[in-house]
Amino acid sequence: MLYAFNKPFGVLCQFSGDGNTLANYIDIKNIYPAGRLDKDSEGLLLLTDDGKLQHQISHPKFDKEKTYIVQVEGEITLTAIQKLCLGVNLKDGLTKPAKASIISEPSWLWDRNPPIRFRQNSPTSWIELKITEGKNRQVRRMTAHIGFPTLRLIRTQIGDWRLGNTSPGCYESL
Repeated sequence: MLYAFNKPFGVLCQFSGDGNTLANYIDIKNIYPAGRLDKDSEGLLLLTDDGKLQHQISHPKFDKEKTYIVQVEGEITLTAIQKLCLGVNLKDGLTKPAKASIISEPSWLWDRNPPIRFRQNSPTSWIELKITEGKNRQVRRMTAHIGFPTLRLIRTQIGDWRLGNTSPGCYESL
């Protein structure tokens, strides 16, 4: 079985331990996340009971493209977008080139709880970013490196699997 979970902000991608975990939202036994989203990120998390499928989804050698909607601090520039598309040199090496574009704030987007910090004199921008790697906090580090720190990060797609209309904190069978 494969499930799509819309992970809310502040949820840990594990079933055990202290804090706000997947166990607070998902009551299915013997399923595991295929990949991770950090506590501060939202959106699509795939879960499965099939170890082979989990490996195919999460292992970098399979180059599954992951799509993110990212709210960044400041008015993003085309020069910054081009840097993302060329690859960004982080402490752990050069990232693979991303597919990046400037977008409008999505009309379908839910409110985040808690909301992002608001600064009256500091504009924000939205980008769509597609990557095939999964380095630790990669998207956040990439946008910070080019001078536009991430304020909100939502994964909307992994390979052919999309978040769809699943509400935050809910899951559906795929």
